Amino acid sequence: MPVADYETFCRMIERARKNSFAYPAINVTSLTTANAVLKGLAESGSDGILQVSTGGAAFASGSAVKDMALGAISIAEHVHRVADRYPIYIALNTDHCTAGNLEKFVIPLVEETEKRRAAGKPNLFTAHMFDGSVLPLKENLDIAEKLLERFRKSDLILEIEAGVVGGEEDGVKASAAAKLYTTPEDTLAVARRLNAISGARYLLAATFGNVHGVYKPGHVQLKPSILKECQDAVVKTYGEEARFYFVFHGGSGSSIEDIHAAVDYGVVKMNIDTDTQYAFTRAIADHLFRNYSGALKVDGDVGDKKVYDPRVYLGLAEAAMAQRVRQAVTELRSRNTTLMK
Repeated sequence: MPVADYETFCRMIERARKNSFAYPAINVTSLTTANAVLKGLAESGSDGILQVSTGGAAFASGSAVKDMALGAISIAEHVHRVADRYPIYIALNTDHCTAGNLEKFVIPLVEETEKRRAAGKPNLFTAHMFDGSVLPLKENLDIAEKLLERFRKSDLILEIEAGVVGGEEDGVKASAAAKLYTTPEDTLAVARRLNAISGARYLLAATFGNVHGVYKPGHVQLKPSILKECQDAVVKTYGEEARFYFVFHGGSGSSIEDIHAAVDYGVVKMNIDTDTQYAFTRAIADHLFRNYSGALKVDGDVGDKKVYDPRVYLGLAEAAMAQRVRQAVTELRSRNTTLMK
């Protein structure tokens, strides 16, 4: 099916929140990783989200170019072309764009969508994230408000973050003094500012102890109850229509109990990057270790082309990453929930 448009994505997140499940949002860096996401979602009967970060997009454009907007466009164009071959809806998002990268990443992509719409074509992306979490909340929301006004005109959904996800992703590192827990007061400010923009939709990444990176189980100490407190505060002040659609960042190492609690409190999208990176690389490492003498020209030998052909090990990596996507679908309760049914 085609890439999810604005109305379809709205239906997706509304259905997810109502039925207490969430969509995996998988970061990709290449056509192979994008194909792995599509494969894993389709095999699970789940709609889902494919997303590109600034670093991932720069990588996708090639090491000689390193143009994050160009790389994101290249991946998105590929997904638009192949999406019809899969019996699911896939939303296209961008991930973690700081204020300093807006003019190099999100704004060029929004301009590309505006050009496409003027030519009668569908949006390039479904949603874009602005990460102003390191800024004072007022400054964060000043920028978010302007973006949301522009996004509304092109049926784009905005994702923002209030509070800081710990750890590091794509070179963006939280300070030791980072505010890792969003407060009800923070979310009331978000609702007051952004809900005033009639007809616009946004997602909120509220933080409840989240940390980017990979950790052993039990290392990450989450407090999903913070999400409930934020939901209760906004509903009490602004009514049921103001209830948030939350995003869960930094979920590696989280217990299934914490994941389910977060989903029950309104998480409709969970970002996954570290775990799928590992699944992809583990399959390649396993292949090369098992076939060492064929992969390399050891002692002047010629090796085995059937072993070192990149299509062989990248195919294994795609399958392994797709399996990890299927696991995420199960953990987030979205198996067999596609709107295509």
